[in-house]
Amino acid sequence: MAGRIPDAFIQDLLARTDIVEVIGARVELKRAGKELKGLSPFTHEKSPSFFVSPVKQMFFDFSAGKSGTVITFLMEYDRLSFVEAVEELALRAGVEVPREGGPSTHVVMDGPLDALAGAQRFFREQLRLNPTAIEYLQRRGVSGDTGKTFGIGYAPDRWDALCDFLKTPEHAVTAGLLIERDKGGVYDRFRNRVMFPIRDTRGRVIAFGGRTLGDDPAKYLNSPETPLFHKGRNLFGLYEAKTATRAALPYLIVVEGYMDVVMLHQFGITEAVATLGTATTRDHLTLLYKATSKVVFCFDGDRAGRSAAWRALEQALPEVHDTRECVFMFLPDGHDPDSLVQEEGADAFRARIDRAPTLTEFLISELSKQVQLGSLDGRAKLAALARPYLGKMREGPLRTLLVDELARITRLSADDVLRMAAPEAPARNAEASAPTATRSSPSAATRAVKAAIQALLEQPALAQRVEQMSLLVQSPAPGIRVLIDALDYFHAHPDAHTAHLVEAWRGTPAGAALQRLMAEPPILSAEDRVREFDDTIQHLAQGGQARRRDDLMEASRERELSAAEIRELGALLKERRPAR
Repeated sequence: MAGRIPDAFIQDLLARTDIVEVIGARVELKRAGKELKGLSPFTHEKSPSFFVSPVKQMFFDFSAGKSGTVITFLMEYDRLSFVEAVEELALRAGVEVPREGGPSTHVVMDGPLDALAGAQRFFREQLRLNPTAIEYLQRRGVSGDTGKTFGIGYAPDRWDALCDFLKTPEHAVTAGLLIERDKGGVYDRFRNRVMFPIRDTRGRVIAFGGRTLGDDPAKYLNSPETPLFHKGRNLFGLYEAKTATRAALPYLIVVEGYMDVVMLHQFGITEAVATLGTATTRDHLTLLYKATSKVVFCFDGDRAGRSAAWRALEQALPEVHDTRECVFMFLPDGHDPDSLVQEEGADAFRARIDRAPTLTEFLISELSKQVQLGSLDGRAKLAALARPYLGKMREGPLRTLLVDELARITRLSADDVLRMAAPEAPARNAEASAPTATRSSPSAATRAVKAAIQALLEQPALAQRVEQMSLLVQSPAPGIRVLIDALDYFHAHPDAHTAHLVEAWRGTPAGAALQRLMAEPPILSAEDRVREFDDTIQHLAQGGQARRRDDLMEASRERELSAAEIRELGALLKERRPAR
C-alpha cells in the first residue's frame, strides 16, 4: 500500500519551485509593480484580473474566485490530483517523490482499481465484437467518438466472461465486479449489458452502470457500494464535464440517466452529470459546487418529476448562498433530456435553462399552490409554510431577498416573516437577539485579529517581532487560534513564505480561512501595516493578560492558589496599577 507524501518534502519542493516560471509557461504574464498579471486562464475575461505574487509564491484569480500555491494551480489548470501535481513539480525539479511507510490516510487501492481498469478495457474490446450492442448504441444516436469519450463497453451474455479475463478474483470482488457463490467460486455481476464506466474526479474508473440488452427486469444495474464507490457521493459524467473545457463551468446540469448525459455531451452540452439511481444528496451538492457556481436540476414536468425536484430543493437550501445559484428546469411531456436535445438541438435546450425558475421562484410557486392568496388566512398560511425552509437557509443576500418577496406577497413586514422563521428567538428579548447582531457585525477584536493575520501573510517576517505568545494564548478574541498557529509556523520556519503555510494547512478550516483572507486586497501600506500589526499584537496581549488575571482571581475564590499562581497574580495586579 502506498504511503503519504511527507510534509517536509512538499515544503522543500515549494522552496525549489518558482511559481512565476510554472504559470508563465501556461499563461502570458506582464509585470505589474511587485506582481505579475494576465488574463484568467479559467474564464473568458477581456481585462486582466489574474495575479501572481513572487513574494508570496501564490496566484490570485479574482475573475474565477480561485487562489493558491503552484500545486493548487496545477490541480486547477492541468486537471491533476494533489499527488499528480506534486509528482509533476518533482519531475520538473529532478527529485523523486518519497513515501512514508506504514498506514496512511492517503490510501491508493491499487488492487480494486487495477481490476476496474482491466474490466473497462475488457468491456471496450467486447463492444467491438458484439454487433447487437453496437446496433443498440447506433439506434440511440451515440457516435463512435462519444462512445470513446465515455469509454462505453459491453459485458458478454455469460456468467464467467470477466471471471476468465481477471485471473485474480479477490480484487474484482472488492470492486463489485464479481459475486461470490455460496458454495465457493465467483460469477460475473454484469451480463449482456451496455457498460458505462463511472469515474472519480481523477478520471479513475471506480464503478460501472449497465443497461440490459435482454429482458432483465432491472433495465439499469449499478455497481454495489464499495470502498471506492458510494452512490450518494459520486456523479456520472463529472470528470468528462470538467475535462471538456479548461474554462470555468458556467453551470452543471443534473439529469437522471446515463444516456441523457451522453447525448447532451454529444450535442455540445458537456456540462451534464447524472445521479446514480439515487436522489440528490448534500455530498452531491458539495461536488457540484466545487466545480461550478450554478446547478441546473433537470426533471420531468409530471408529478413525480416535481416531487423529485422538491426533494432536491430541500437538499440545496443550506448549500445555496453567496455566489451560488440553483435553478429547476422542467421538461415537456413525453421527453427526457436525451430525446429533447435530439429533437430541438443544443441552442433551444440551453434557452430552456436560461428561462428555468430559480430556487426561490420554485419554492414560492409550489407553496403558493397550497393556499388561497386572495384571503388573509391564505397569506398567513403561506408565511407559515415557508418557515421551515427559511430556517434551512444560511443568512445572506438570497435569504434576505426571499424574505422580502414573501413579505410582499403576504403583506406582512419583513421583520414579521423573519420572526416566524425563528420562533425560538422572542422579538422583544434583547439578549436573545444580541448574538444575531454580533454575527452580522464583526467585533473590533475580530477585525483586529483579521488585520494581524493579513499583515502576517503579506510579511511573514513580522512573526519574529512577537514575543508575548503566552499572553496571546490567553486572549479571548475570536480567531486568535489561527493567528497564534500562523505565528508559531513562521517562528519555526523563519525562511518560509506564505505558500508554505497555505500548503501546510491545505484541507483544514484554517487553510480555508487563509484563502479567503488572501483573496482580499491589502488595505494598508507596508509601513502602516507594520505599525498596525504591532499595535494589534500589543492590544491582544493586554486582553490575554486581563483574561488570565480574571481567571486567577476567580480561581482564588474557589480554591487555594499555588505559590506560582500567587506570584503570577501579584505580577499581573502590579502591572494593572497606574504609574505614579
